[in-house]
Amino acid sequence: MSVTPIRIMGDPVLRTPAAPVVDFDAELRQLVADLTDTMHAAGGAGIAAPQIGVGLRVFTWYVDGEVGHLVNPDVTPVGEETEEDAEGCLSIPGFRFDCRRHLYVAATGWDMHGEPIRVEGSHKLARAIQHETDHLDGVLFVDRLDAEARAAALDVLQGAEWQGAQAWLPDGSPVPAPVVKVSPH
Repeated sequence: MSVTPIRIMGDPVLRTPAAPVVDFDAELRQLVADLTDTMHAAGGAGIAAPQIGVGLRVFTWYVDGEVGHLVNPDVTPVGEETEEDAEGCLSIPGFRFDCRRHLYVAATGWDMHGEPIRVEGSHKLARAIQHETDHLDGVLFVDRLDAEARAAALDVLQGAEWQGAQAWLPDGSPVPAPVVKVSPH
């Protein structure tokens, strides 16, 4: 199992738009496996590559017993209907806030082997697809809250026990310190 540390709100990688995947190779398949393992270990409904520090347009989901992934997604709302519901994020651990999302979406993209796929979903799957695609664009779900709700959420998050941390591991073990390489010259 390849569970990877999950980056926490405040890490710049979460605010950086991810690059499109161009190589559908063993490295991409390993990334999808790492995302899937980490998502399951953390109990999430989805996780995007930037959340584990990889700036590529890839995410996985686990909704209603279905596991899937999407590479280079393009998401389109289906209809105008929206739904406001509690939403959480593995990069904002322990908190949920009501967030409005499109109720139905269609997403196209590729699987890890470069085969085109289309996913249509409603409710929880639609929410997960929109949430994870936002991560690929450097957007956190708290950015989607109306101004008053966002201000209240950010006030609450100021006191989060994880403030100041860079990442967390779902099994509770300490996150290894980043390695700093120093030139011998």
